[in-house]
Amino acid sequence: MTAASKKKFVTFSPDLRADDPLANYWLRQVTLRLRRELCWRWHECGLTPKDENVSVPPFSDKTSASLDLTRFWEHKQKFFASDVTARYLTEQIVAKPPTVSAASIRRGSFSWAVKQLSLDPAAVFLFALTLAPAFDASVGSIISACLNDCAKSSPNLSLLQKLWDRPEEALLLAYAQHPLFRSGLLRTGDPGAEQPINWDSPITTPAVIANQLLFPQTQWPHGLQLLDNEDEGRELTNAERLLSLRLRDQESDSLRIVPVIGSRWSSHRGAVKMIAQAAGRQVVEAEGQAPSESHDYLSSIATLCWLRGADLFISLDSGDRTHSGSQSSTQAPFSQLSIPVTIFLALSDRKRLSSFPQKSLLPVVTVRPLSYQERVDEWHSALGPNAKRLTPCIGEISRRFRYEKELIREIAKGLRDSSMEISEQDLVAACRAALDVDVGDLAVRVTPRFENEKVILPAKQEQQFAENIRAMQSLTEVHYVWGTARAMNESGISVLFAGPPGTGKTMAAEILAIRLGLPMYRIDLSQVVNKYIGETEKNLKQVFDAADISDMILFFDEADSLFGRRTEVSDAHDRYANLEISYLLERMERFKGLAILATNRKKDLDEAFLRRLRYTIDFPLPGVDERRRIWRQVVPANADSSELDFDFLAKQFHLAGGNIRSIVFNACLQAAGDSSANGSKKSRKLTMKSVLVAIRREHDKMNRSLSAGQLGEYARLVEGVEV
Repeated sequence: MTAASKKKFVTFSPDLRADDPLANYWLRQVTLRLRRELCWRWHECGLTPKDENVSVPPFSDKTSASLDLTRFWEHKQKFFASDVTARYLTEQIVAKPPTVSAASIRRGSFSWAVKQLSLDPAAVFLFALTLAPAFDASVGSIISACLNDCAKSSPNLSLLQKLWDRPEEALLLAYAQHPLFRSGLLRTGDPGAEQPINWDSPITTPAVIANQLLFPQTQWPHGLQLLDNEDEGRELTNAERLLSLRLRDQESDSLRIVPVIGSRWSSHRGAVKMIAQAAGRQVVEAEGQAPSESHDYLSSIATLCWLRGADLFISLDSGDRTHSGSQSSTQAPFSQLSIPVTIFLALSDRKRLSSFPQKSLLPVVTVRPLSYQERVDEWHSALGPNAKRLTPCIGEISRRFRYEKELIREIAKGLRDSSMEISEQDLVAACRAALDVDVGDLAVRVTPRFENEKVILPAKQEQQFAENIRAMQSLTEVHYVWGTARAMNESGISVLFAGPPGTGKTMAAEILAIRLGLPMYRIDLSQVVNKYIGETEKNLKQVFDAADISDMILFFDEADSLFGRRTEVSDAHDRYANLEISYLLERMERFKGLAILATNRKKDLDEAFLRRLRYTIDFPLPGVDERRRIWRQVVPANADSSELDFDFLAKQFHLAGGNIRSIVFNACLQAAGDSSANGSKKSRKLTMKSVLVAIRREHDKMNRSLSAGQLGEYARLVEGVEV
């Protein structure tokens, strides 16, 4: 080879050196064949490179170049034999590949993949051809020159035919079911396609896969976290043990999906770790939600796990709030996957399994949540020396906050790291701060307003209200010390507040939230109840599942619209309406917090549901004594009520507490406005006149008349007030 001919190619000499000798051989084959093809392209153009800085020939007419490919094949072979440079390159190309012993082949390397997939030479060359531009970006411009197209910098089957001495062998690679494509080592622009691959479709190897193949000792990339080998401290269930034996004894030759079903807060990771340890498997976790949303990313990390002999753990429920209509698109990448890897899939809803390829599903693993005693033990272990003096509080939070090991350890670590001594209040506050309840638009978090007020009811109802508070405060002892938890399914308390509007049902619920220190959520029935069959149950399930993690108050206002009577079945709508009520009854019995149902139509509630309620508190219209107490309580603390005749107001006007509160508020507004309008010094005095005017307006709203006799001696104060 002359110095002049070598000059043509001096600028194209990438140093493609991998840790694998077979990979180095085939990468050199790629370099040599690309150089030889460039030599032919210069000859086709009738030119020779005159400038040392120009290493590729100019682009020519694509149509004529395509015709030349078929018309001058024989001429091309003669050129390879006669041209000095081409002949030299051909002599290098025919060198035999190195012999690699089986013992020296490292799993996940280029050599391992070639042996594992039993690739023929043409397939191995295509494999190396896609690795070259992933390894060295400068190869892209050479590929463009060989393809005579500046827009194409990735290999394709057309380039393979140009470079390979037996172009007909490229036909055997032109289908998506070839092992190189099925395993995810090579990728086309049409993922999951079953039809033959387009001749001009770019074929690539993802960078993370190329790095693994060429440098098999590389670390796991960012976004994949190797699960630790920490002992979970419990025995395998029978299902977990049988699955671990199956995974140990059978090497995967196709995609395998292990569904791991548990609540959104269950320790799916812990169950996977135990199965993997028993099966002697290595598992990596894909962080975030990207694997379930992108076929390309999922395929890349699945292929990487297959190359390295590891299983993949993916959670589809981290922050997942998709509706049923969008779940199919979320799970679509799995249906397109054909890589022989085992994927542990964390889910909270078994129904979602119908969207996955059924032939790939292995037996379901159900994650068992920690029991009460296991939570107690975990808190003691996590808090260390602080646990002994916090024992009573630990018992209470272990019932109220049904957290799993990972979250318990995280909370305890945060408390231990603080320099202050851990108090019971700190422990409860830390547990509450870690609570993540998101029910979307189905419920609204309520901020209680009545911190210093009391529920004013007749003596019987006040006693029932106090019993309800005492019952919630005694749940831990009764369930886990006295032993009622198993028989009562660790259930919480459900109570019905029944009475006319304005009698204090919502106020009582908010006072309960303050007294018990529980978050309160008002269920938005307009969002929960759906006319479409099955949607109401789905919405209710989301609400109750979100509430399972911790004690809280679920407040169902106007509950009769949701918990109504079951009817005789006359059509499909009646049947499904009854199913909704049955589902509600079942979930209410399993709910571990405090469920409050408020209604002003108690008779419309289903009798079977009423029997399951722990308490029923009637909120009647207040009597004279109750109204007097209500009048005094609702007047603002900073308002001067010395002129008000509370006895007269309570005796003369038969109003509910809500009406009285509205009257006092309106009277305050008018009294403050009168003071400003008169230009006098502002005072905070409520007068009988402002209150009586507000009473008249309230009666107008209720479409009730107000006689002069009711106003008694104060009638003169409202003379001239427009009715």
